[in-house]
Amino acid sequence: MSQSSTVHAIVPQPQAPDDPYGYLLVHFIEDPEHYAERIYLDRSDGDDPERWIPLNGGKPVLTSPLGTKGVRDPYLTRNPETGRVYIIATDLQVFAGGHGSDSHSDWWGFSHHGSTNLIIWETDDLVHFSEPRALDVSALPGGGHAPLGMAWAPEALWVADYYPEDTPGGRGAFVLYWSSKLFAQDDPEHKADSYDRVMWGATRDFTNETFEFGGTFIDRGHSTIDTTMLQRRAADGHVRTYRATKDNGSSGSDGHSGTAGIWLDATDAPRWWEPEAEWTVVQEGIGAEWVPDGRAAGLEGPALFASHSDSRTYLYVDVIPSIGYRPMVTDDPDRGFDYLRNDRFFMTPHTKHGGVMSLSRAEYDRIVAADAAGLYAER
Repeated sequence: MSQSSTVHAIVPQPQAPDDPYGYLLVHFIEDPEHYAERIYLDRSDGDDPERWIPLNGGKPVLTSPLGTKGVRDPYLTRNPETGRVYIIATDLQVFAGGHGSDSHSDWWGFSHHGSTNLIIWETDDLVHFSEPRALDVSALPGGGHAPLGMAWAPEALWVADYYPEDTPGGRGAFVLYWSSKLFAQDDPEHKADSYDRVMWGATRDFTNETFEFGGTFIDRGHSTIDTTMLQRRAADGHVRTYRATKDNGSSGSDGHSGTAGIWLDATDAPRWWEPEAEWTVVQEGIGAEWVPDGRAAGLEGPALFASHSDSRTYLYVDVIPSIGYRPMVTDDPDRGFDYLRNDRFFMTPHTKHGGVMSLSRAEYDRIVAADAAGLYAER
């Protein structure tokens, strides 16, 4: 891997507009006393990515009537060619039994026989959203389905040259990645032992008409979940890709120690999603001091994003079961992340597992005006 001194600019993911101003955060809230597995939106306080103001008075903006009727782990991403923004989320309701995920929840059932659908919304103005639809990420190109136990924590990066030149419809596509247990095709009841891997596929528009199942993206030989990513561009145009992932611990068959917690790794491979890409670990056990008992295992749902106005890169880490996001920051991801501790940082308690997108000034002003007009009433 090339030296970090050759790298000079983060490429915010999703890509920032030409006139960036402000940020939009999508997330869910976990409150054991109330059903909260819906889509929430917060805007930055002006152009400050360290202070967050909930839209719609802190109430949900979108609700899914599909599948489990719950949505968790949302993310939002933009197609830079069309400007269209997509919200993608896990189809999972943990609160159906009247309790939160910190007690008595059937995580075995959720992960072995859960939904393999993602719930998708799209918007051209960040105010008016489509009706939700489902994308089944287990669907195989030739028919049939990959033997996945569930599909959790989706994210996606736009790749401008994913397809070869002269491909009908253009070269660009989103590379989509999510967490699943993977079973053998001859085990339809999913009775064998399995562990969480990060899988991948590609799509132009988050529909099954354009979706192509890829395969395994991360396999440490034991449970890994919740990958988040961003990229950094060197002076010569070369792009380095970073990803933060939650390791759930135990020994792996590939020699990794399996220390539970969030780790950061990086690659210079242009086609970073392919098995041949070589990844180098940058940092392990990120953010453990945010957990009351100091155990890195008490963190999940990382969210990476870059400031569009200075050199800072942020990594929000989710303190579980219900405390929510706490911030990490760096001026150079190749040196890892440190704690952001200042009195100015503000985020509503229980804000959990989402994603951040840079806005244009026009988009930011439109969101503020729509919120003032009450247009974000829950749909």
